[in-house]
Amino acid sequence: MKELTKAEEEIMQILWKLQRGFVKDILEEMPEPKPAYNTVSTIVRILEKKGFVGYTAFGKSHEYYPLVAEDKYKSFFLKNFMSGYFGGSFEKLVSFFAKDNNLDVKEIDQLMRHVKDELKEEDPKDGNNG
Repeated sequence: MKELTKAEEEIMQILWKLQRGFVKDILEEMPEPKPAYNTVSTIVRILEKKGFVGYTAFGKSHEYYPLVAEDKYKSFFLKNFMSGYFGGSFEKLVSFFAKDNNLDVKEIDQLMRHVKDELKEEDPKDGNNG
């Protein structure tokens, strides 16, 4: 999987929200000033070539849908982000945000508990998920 450009990610965010849509639907969801229709169409085709988007053809029109789940991309992006900026260390990431956002010990503890709970839910070896 490759990291998306800002424009590609903006379109994927919209497709994840809509689940399916034509270029005109994506364009309607974009903030002002809206890009040109052809610009959005080009970016969607790039996303298709990268394997992020599939489509159903209706004559000359295409209805697009995500092939990559939002959570899967978030996980990929966060791992790359942590690796690039924090040496892959979750502790360094939390430490940075704690310092940068002036978090107190209670807030850090809540964050750590939340993350641990999330990790337990995702762990297939854990008996809590089914």
